[in-house]
Amino acid sequence: MYAALWRVLPGPVWVRILILLVLLAVVLYALVTWVFPWVDSFIVKEGDTVGT
Repeated sequence: MYAALWRVLPGPVWVRILILLVLLAVVLYALVTWVFPWVDSFIVKEGDTVGT
């Protein structure tokens, strides 16, 4: 799968690496912005083991 992605990307090696870094940043931003808060809403926060 990664080899197919590498072949599809245009340009020389440094451009491919730059594109992959930008895509990685976009995916991480989407995870932190939308996916993790959505999953957090399903996690039960009762029963903490550390009290104040």
